[in-house]
Amino acid sequence: MKRNMFGTASWGFRERELKEQLACVRRLGLGIHELDIENAPGDLPADADEEQLAEVRRLYESYGIRLFCAATGNDFTLAEELQVRENVEKVKKVIAACGKMGVRYLRIFAGFSPYGEVTDIRWERMINALNEAAECAKGVGVVLCVETHGGVLEHSDGVEHFASVTTDYDCLKRLLAEADSSLRFVYDPANLYAAGVKEPEKNLELLRGRISCIHCKEFAVNERGHLKPAACGDTGMDWAAALKGFERFEGPVLMEYEKTEDVEEGCRRSVEFLEKFTE
Repeated sequence: MKRNMFGTASWGFRERELKEQLACVRRLGLGIHELDIENAPGDLPADADEEQLAEVRRLYESYGIRLFCAATGNDFTLAEELQVRENVEKVKKVIAACGKMGVRYLRIFAGFSPYGEVTDIRWERMINALNEAAECAKGVGVVLCVETHGGVLEHSDGVEHFASVTTDYDCLKRLLAEADSSLRFVYDPANLYAAGVKEPEKNLELLRGRISCIHCKEFAVNERGHLKPAACGDTGMDWAAALKGFERFEGPVLMEYEKTEDVEEGCRRSVEFLEKFTE
């Protein structure tokens, strides 16, 4: 991995205004920050006008941060066809905005439903949605990247992840066979572990050659088995195994420390830990 491609993912910054986010990233000495678009309150809206898009570009330039990656929230595995259609239209608006701003990589999701609930009809809708979005992205020079992310149940003392279509091995294999070949992936090893993947190296081998971005974080497990966000290096996760084969990876490597109250410190610890894996 290359140190100059280190950056920050957006989720942990969701309670801060964009100026604050970029100032933090600059203090960390990083050059990339993922822009969140209609994923959390206060985000840039999916239908932002030209003036809003120009202001975002200006802010990134003023802080010396590359507007290279963006993210949005969506779910193509929902049970209702109308809901999936609404998600597709939203993602297409986000893709258009990314094209206008010169964003290279847009992170999306396949969906958060338990993989066992994704019936044949829901699966077909999901694949069609991914392919429609991929075709739209190709038209404006944006690379669409699907995150390896399980479903999430929230508890008072943390969260619980469960297997989805992008963490279950057989589903992921089928998705790769049926979805548009232009789709790329955001590899998040902590998400795989959290969703109960016992042999994440098998999932990684499926994705080899299709990964455009890496998310780096950890989860600490409390006494009830629920997960709390942690920085890289905090829990003893085997990063040497998780990053095996990525020695020459040239894509963005984003710190995704998810606790909003100390996101800067968490990202700093993550960077310091992961520097040992850089070329």
